Amino acid sequence: MLLRVKVLAVLAIVAVGMVPVQAAAPVVDTRVNVAPMPQIDAPIALLLDVGSGRTLYARDVHRRFVPASITKIMTSYVAFDLLTKGKLRLDQRIGMRPDTFREWHNVGSTMFLPADAQPTVAELIEGIVTVSANDACVVLAEGAVGSVPAFTKLMNEAAADLGMRDSHFNTPNGWMDEGQTYVSAADLATLSGALMTRFPELYRRFYGHAEMTWGGITQPNHNPLYGVVEGADGVKTGFTNEAGYGFVGSAERGGRRLVMVLGGYDRPNLRAIQSRAFIEWGFGAWEAQPLFAKGATVGAAVVQGGAAREVPLLAPRGLSVTVPRGAKPRYTLAVRYKGPLKAPIAKGETVASLLVRMQGEPVHVLPLVAGAEVRKGGMVDRLRDGALGVVGL
Repeated sequence: MLLRVKVLAVLAIVAVGMVPVQAAAPVVDTRVNVAPMPQIDAPIALLLDVGSGRTLYARDVHRRFVPASITKIMTSYVAFDLLTKGKLRLDQRIGMRPDTFREWHNVGSTMFLPADAQPTVAELIEGIVTVSANDACVVLAEGAVGSVPAFTKLMNEAAADLGMRDSHFNTPNGWMDEGQTYVSAADLATLSGALMTRFPELYRRFYGHAEMTWGGITQPNHNPLYGVVEGADGVKTGFTNEAGYGFVGSAERGGRRLVMVLGGYDRPNLRAIQSRAFIEWGFGAWEAQPLFAKGATVGAAVVQGGAAREVPLLAPRGLSVTVPRGAKPRYTLAVRYKGPLKAPIAKGETVASLLVRMQGEPVHVLPLVAGAEVRKGGMVDRLRDGALGVVGL
């Protein structure tokens, strides 16, 4: 069904429901080649430009693997979601249960929480993100929702909501569990992008720290990008004998953010050297050309059953196209949503997609969010919708 949607003139196309857009074939200047990529020995590798959604390199990205402490990205995502919803407070104190102390005291990476610890939620998140504290993950999970199984249920629900089809979480800290916790590189890139764009203030507060001091003990963050790669601010390393050495890394320069996922190294020094070269290649060999700034209005979508007849569609982050450095891209854009949208609609809710088509590339699907709240309408609003529907508006 073709939808009537107000779209900025720069798009030069129409928006559709589930019907493909018929548009002239886009063209890309293919005379510019990508600079040679550095050697990457990891069996699993992915480099993604978040702003454009373009995959710059991919190797076995849907293969399921054991994440070890990389699991803690989802732990922080769930914690940020609970904080945003008012179900947790940063200054809230959570006590260490005796059973938790016995099971997790000095097990793997730790905050060295004592048996009588009463850390705040903020301190626990800092420990999880910066020093990969296994004990902090369990204390946070139990204090937030009552038990580890209840917390991992939220982790799996969040994974489903994000479309992480090759991931499952059985622990909040990624400790060895005979393969019950697994992820894919593609899913981790999706999760990391959502962590940064949905919770930008909390991400900036807790990620990017080179070290942490708690209880008189200072520990370093083992992120191999920190202090070496300009703009590096995330995300998480992981290691167990079962998983090997993995890494989800990210850096932002000039408003352009890259996320990489590397899995299965057998040596941490090789992970460090190659991850730095990998992300520098992403910034050096590719460039992004802006489409819409964060918060820019891209179009508007028709709403049914709401107090308003339509809702503006905004870019939730800077949206761009990414091409080999020196290339001159041509592309077509389309706004797509299942419509009309049904009220109520929350401001900031993802309700539509911006489709970017370039020759030789899969369609890049970028999120668009509602720019205003649309409450459920009353009798007069329903009559209005009915009358406009009769005349085809």
